[in-house]
Amino acid sequence: MSRAYDLIIFDWDGTLMDSVGRIVHCWQQAARLESLPVASEEEVRGIIGLSMAEAINNLVPGLDGDRQQRFRERYRVLYSDPDLPPTPVFEGVDTLLESLRGSGHKLAVATGKARHGLERAFAHSGLKHHFVDSRTACETASKPDPQMVMELCQAHQVAPQRALMVGDAWFDLEMGRRAGSDSIGVSYGAGSEAHLMTACPRAVIHHPLELLDWV
Repeated sequence: MSRAYDLIIFDWDGTLMDSVGRIVHCWQQAARLESLPVASEEEVRGIIGLSMAEAINNLVPGLDGDRQQRFRERYRVLYSDPDLPPTPVFEGVDTLLESLRGSGHKLAVATGKARHGLERAFAHSGLKHHFVDSRTACETASKPDPQMVMELCQAHQVAPQRALMVGDAWFDLEMGRRAGSDSIGVSYGAGSEAHLMTACPRAVIHHPLELLDWV
């Protein structure tokens, strides 16, 4: 049976790893400790997947460089706190990735995390061996700019039309659309199904293993 796609690109937070609650908690706590406006849970969920710079500009506009850096560092320390419960991957993700690799798909990650954050998540989750490549927001343009997808396609000699972007935020899917790739939204992460549909995905799935029906 022929494959619909050669390269499947995943967002990380809210798509593969169930980290939305941790991100919301740490963002709000960092804002309190830095005496900044505390965004609502819905507002924080809306920036998950963007680069940290883009997220700060969206939720705390007008901060100077020093205060941005203090907030970044405060958030990083809170998120890395070993006393917080471990962040799990979603049920079925390991089985999904094994199945996709077994059917000959190349897998990659495109995330708003910084490189050190993604490498830490790879080590914690044990999933790194599934992926041939990855791009982070500190290395290239932030979503929904298509650069991450374009770079991954070029690096692995895959036409954008043969790549699929999978994510839980509209800007994940819009990034894929701008690159000329199809996309699939996931409803179990940060974004609502209605918001995901604004980026015209092929489908919105409700469990990781449902992706197998579309590739």
